[in-house]
Amino acid sequence: MFRLLKRLLLPGFAALVAVLGTAGWYFREPLVAAWKRAGEPLLTLDHPARRPDPQRYETLKAEAERWRKQLRKQYQEARSDAQREAVVAEARGFLERLLPDMMRCWLGTPWDFHGTSETPGKGKIACGYFVATVLRDAGFRVDRYRLARQPSQNILRTFLPRSELDLQVGVSYENFAASLRRQEPGIRIIGLDTHVAFLVVEPGGFRFIHSSGSDPWCVVDEDEAAAEVLRRSNYRVHGSLTGNRAVILDWLKGRRLKVST
Repeated sequence: MFRLLKRLLLPGFAALVAVLGTAGWYFREPLVAAWKRAGEPLLTLDHPARRPDPQRYETLKAEAERWRKQLRKQYQEARSDAQREAVVAEARGFLERLLPDMMRCWLGTPWDFHGTSETPGKGKIACGYFVATVLRDAGFRVDRYRLARQPSQNILRTFLPRSELDLQVGVSYENFAASLRRQEPGIRIIGLDTHVAFLVVEPGGFRFIHSSGSDPWCVVDEDEAAAEVLRRSNYRVHGSLTGNRAVILDWLKGRRLKVST
């Protein structure tokens, strides 16, 4: 009896699996697109974090400008210091969500010392151009060509006063990482021996996002344990971009920034 049922049911079951498999692949792209629109994580081999996403980048650029103008209007129309500070706080929160999202659109884009790409996945990009391009496209009014060619400390000084830079030389990575974990969450720029990058500081940890001139030779998003370039550097200088009220106002009001040289 069991053998008879097996002979009758097995072909039908196999056919059902085949149909579902075919349907799954057929509807794969619409489902992925829907999940992207919903902002859900895609736990697949082609997760968007593994490859450049120029379409999303263009969307984020447009959203950055739209929100900047809207927040600027709210700031101008505010009738009290408390209202203005609320707008500044909202702008900071927006930038702290926007900037990591924009950085990650570049993941997988190849590095090159002379790379000047303006589009994720198209051409190659050097570390300085990665930092300068993301900041410009997020709405900071800055000459990305001039900024990208500066030493890392000048890139930082374009946005922050010297008094707000944290410079450490010859400090062990363990001590450096421990001090960074104690910092206020936000977006930082960091300069190394021969490199510049972003630090996304989160409660209890941080991400190191950069165009890497070593393996795997592309834009990467690394946690504390995987950040070998950061670990190997003897020189580290960093400062909080979003933790500075003047920087937020520069972005909000669309002020032209003079590149420090």
